[in-house]
Amino acid sequence: MPSVSSRGRSGRRMKADINVVPYIDVMLVLLVIFMVTAPLITPGLIQLPSVGAASDVPVKPLEVQISEDGKIALRMREPGATMQDIARTELVAQVRSRITAETPVVIAADGKVPYETVVKVMDELRTNGITRLGLLVDQSAGGNQPAPAKKR
Repeated sequence: MPSVSSRGRSGRRMKADINVVPYIDVMLVLLVIFMVTAPLITPGLIQLPSVGAASDVPVKPLEVQISEDGKIALRMREPGATMQDIARTELVAQVRSRITAETPVVIAADGKVPYETVVKVMDELRTNGITRLGLLVDQSAGGNQPAPAKKR
């Protein structure tokens, strides 16, 4: 409610201040109530459904090898698998005939193969719907590690 103050003969002037002290008092009381009751609330326990035995057999990836001279060969990454040389024009058809939707495809390129060649092979596979792609690297060699980024 606006209060009226008088200033002698100059007339009446309205005070338009809102008293916020009661609002602060209410908020502090609510804060104390929440702080006291929060530790007392116990989380509800849920019963998770059980599942049957899942197949833990990992899917063996198909390896696309690119040699230094640009030849492409395919093999499944499993013991005893043999390499099969293929033409670049047959790459997508050969890969599609050997994989399922869950089979990943890894590209193993020789260290001297131009990066552009690897990217072209990856693009060709990806544009034809083969999306589970990866690069195969040899981490045990350790010789050609990239330099750490410089701090600014």
